[in-house]
Amino acid sequence: MIHVDLRAVWRVRSGEAERELDQMLITLLASLAQSGKLTQAARAAGISYRHAWNLIDGWGAFLGQPLVEMHRGKGTRLTALGERVLWAGRRVQSRLAPELDGLASDFAREVNRSLGGGEAGLVVHASHDFAVALLRERLAARGIEMDLQSRGSFDALASLMRGDCVVAGFHMAEGPLGPLMARRYAEGLAGRDVRLLLLAQRRQGILVARGNPRRIRSVADLAGPDRCIVNRQRGSGTRALFEFLLSEAGVDRALLRGYDNEEITHSAVAALVAGRQADAGFGLEAAATRFSIDFVPVVTDRYFLAVDADSLARRDVRALLEEAADPAWRAAVDALPGYRSGDGTRLVAIADAVAAL
Repeated sequence: MIHVDLRAVWRVRSGEAERELDQMLITLLASLAQSGKLTQAARAAGISYRHAWNLIDGWGAFLGQPLVEMHRGKGTRLTALGERVLWAGRRVQSRLAPELDGLASDFAREVNRSLGGGEAGLVVHASHDFAVALLRERLAARGIEMDLQSRGSFDALASLMRGDCVVAGFHMAEGPLGPLMARRYAEGLAGRDVRLLLLAQRRQGILVARGNPRRIRSVADLAGPDRCIVNRQRGSGTRALFEFLLSEAGVDRALLRGYDNEEITHSAVAALVAGRQADAGFGLEAAATRFSIDFVPVVTDRYFLAVDADSLARRDVRALLEEAADPAWRAAVDALPGYRSGDGTRLVAIADAVAAL
């Protein structure tokens, strides 16, 4: 079986000199931003203190300014340049990683077919979600590869109907907005016996800069020429949910500066807000926590995995369902900010899922 890993390469040029950025630098800066201790950051990265310091100091010298400031008795903190380097690295990772993973999976699948190796694993097209990422890690520990590709909720279900994936991940809001979204999903699933597994409940809301300097308390507060937002892509469930909320609040989308600025993951939205490239975005509380920004809760939604009934007998699908019911996995999901694990054991039709909203 052929496996493919695509990664972005950073080539940084200063005058006549050029260096390739070691991604370990981003890992170190992220740990330092949280702990304020280089010793702890080096340990978390699995490298020596000397290696960590040489990496940070060397890149500071190359760029012309230090990336960190060290104060006796007060630990180490990032300089303004260090914060920008960290922000750029995390933004690139959050934006490109899903696309590169998808391209790598497509390439590996075609190569393995040509070599007679069959499919690359359990193909899952899913709306971006942190619980699904945990599930992928758990399956990998069992020797089952999940070919996870990021898709909007509507696009993921369309992939399932075309037979391009075995499992699709999507979400619906609780409360009055849920049935509105569910009707759109049900139209796309018409004519197929599709079963749903409630994977998790999640808090969604407005991601804002630390301290909420714009005093944003509701979606109505996003309108105005002095505020800029970042949106999710068309076809995503979060984009549809956001549009429902805007309509409910009577907000004219034309008044939202940045409405057409799109990102394909919650992490990418959070990265832009953290980097002050946008004042706000709509997304998951877990993404806000990971990027150390603030969160204004708005709605709870339910994240489902959809499986065609004919695929339930597959060994890898059975393994996925077993993991979703495992108490250890559910505890890991419950530890995610704004998450609560779902039932994990009961498969239902979409009509029953709607009735429970």
